[in-house]
Amino acid sequence: MTTTAPGTADTPEVHFWAVPDLTGLDFDPMLAKLLHEDPVTRVRLPHGEGHAWLVTRYEDVKFVSVDPRFSRQAVWGRSITRLAPHFIPMEGAVGFADPPDHTRMRRVVARAFSARALRSLRDHAQEVMDGLLDRMAERGAPADLMESVNRPFPLAMVSELMGVPEADRPLMAQWSDTIISAGAGREASERAKAEMGAYFTELIGRRHGTDSDQLAAVLADAVDDGTLTEHEAVGLAVLIQIGGAHAVRNNSANMVYALLTHPEHLARLRAEPELIPQAVDELLRYIPHRNAVGLSRIATEDVEVGGVRIPAGDPVYVSYLTANRDPEVFAEPERLDFDRGHNPHVAFGHGPHYCPGSALARIESEILLASLWTRFPTLRLAVPEEALRWQRGALIRGPETLPVTW
Repeated sequence: MTTTAPGTADTPEVHFWAVPDLTGLDFDPMLAKLLHEDPVTRVRLPHGEGHAWLVTRYEDVKFVSVDPRFSRQAVWGRSITRLAPHFIPMEGAVGFADPPDHTRMRRVVARAFSARALRSLRDHAQEVMDGLLDRMAERGAPADLMESVNRPFPLAMVSELMGVPEADRPLMAQWSDTIISAGAGREASERAKAEMGAYFTELIGRRHGTDSDQLAAVLADAVDDGTLTEHEAVGLAVLIQIGGAHAVRNNSANMVYALLTHPEHLARLRAEPELIPQAVDELLRYIPHRNAVGLSRIATEDVEVGGVRIPAGDPVYVSYLTANRDPEVFAEPERLDFDRGHNPHVAFGHGPHYCPGSALARIESEILLASLWTRFPTLRLAVPEEALRWQRGALIRGPETLPVTW
């Protein structure tokens, strides 16, 4: 349910946003309404205090994402209205940093995503996927794709990147699920974040001087040469581990679901496999992969956005989901179109906080979609579409299970 409180001539009304649990492809009706009717407005979310501004149009979203007058660092310590009862990043993490500190931290992470490292990771990703599909074939139909492929594949990839041993990966999955959920509660989420932080403190501590390309060793080297503090290195590790496993797991599952329920698009990809990279980009644009919004920013001075004055000190959210549905940028934005030639989507964000793992996420999605139907040409849902269950209280949307047969 959404209600509104009246505004004045200078300040828009406040929209109370009771964020619904939606399926992977349903667009939030509140976001759609605001994009078209009130593109720079104020909202109140289930947790935190007060209201925040929400910016929804493509050009305005990009403007706020890059303008230095909007600070992530100023968010820390304030009980800003938000979807989750807790903040996801650790204090001092890159998600809460502004340039130049943010630039310094991002530069370290970039070493783990070099062209050479990505080529190696692509080869490893195909090996991991082939092994998962082998096991799925051995067990036979029906199968739960979340259990067989979409959960273990990105978890294995980001853990390999990080240097997390295979035996510890179930623990990583458990911590990540708790931290990233809006429904687990503040206490459980903060405890999981503290335990995950302690794990990476110990892992990075063991990797000093090991001369490895794995990210734990890269972060250890950055601590040794003074580029990062230990606290910053641990915060980076936690954020990348969670994002690399959880976000890709759910978004790739939503991609599979989209193809299973759009048979003409699936037939097109099977006939033209060279179209897969372009199709992945369109699926990234089209799928509303998260609920509500991510981290806010604070206006450090009065700033005009889309003809509306945002006062200094006010929190501001941007919606990358609505930006990807802006009809001023994307023709027929509600249509899934694999022939979309110009597709400047912002599914991975924009500006300084653009997702550092975007290239790896694309590689994983391309390999998953290319491999799944090559191995199982008749793959289809094993239950009626309306019988699928979707995660509740989640920040990143995805199905609880994805039963398929072939």
